[in-house]
Amino acid sequence: MGNRTSCENMAQLNSTAGIGLGAGESQGAASGNEEVSQDEIKSNIEELINQERVVIFSKESCPYCFDAKKVFDNMGQKYAVVELNQHPQCNQVQDVLNDLTGARTVPRVFVDGKCIGGGSDTVKLFKEGKLEQILSQENLADFAQK
Repeated sequence: MGNRTSCENMAQLNSTAGIGLGAGESQGAASGNEEVSQDEIKSNIEELINQERVVIFSKESCPYCFDAKKVFDNMGQKYAVVELNQHPQCNQVQDVLNDLTGARTVPRVFVDGKCIGGGSDTVKLFKEGKLEQILSQENLADFAQK
């Protein structure tokens, strides 16, 4: 899927964009022995969701995650994805997502730094035409500021 940027390793966020990865880069997961504080994980997540237009926290075997990614693929909208099943701090990341969004489940989908919900929410917004509106409104706002 050409619209996806893989973001698998949160430990090296400060050296590149995203959670450990810059756009288009690929890197293996960090060692499970690395200790990362909840505050550092939260900071990394916030940095990623504020740097990337669309971010999906996902698990590869989750059908709802597949549905959310498919929506953005069908729209031709690029997105960053964090596959939590490959992430060494999966449970910690999900705990932080729970604190930020009120839900620990995946997918957690962010557009322009704001959580729009999970897979069903994303599909519903798309079917109602609201997701396209959200994306185009933000584009117009960004354009007006330049």
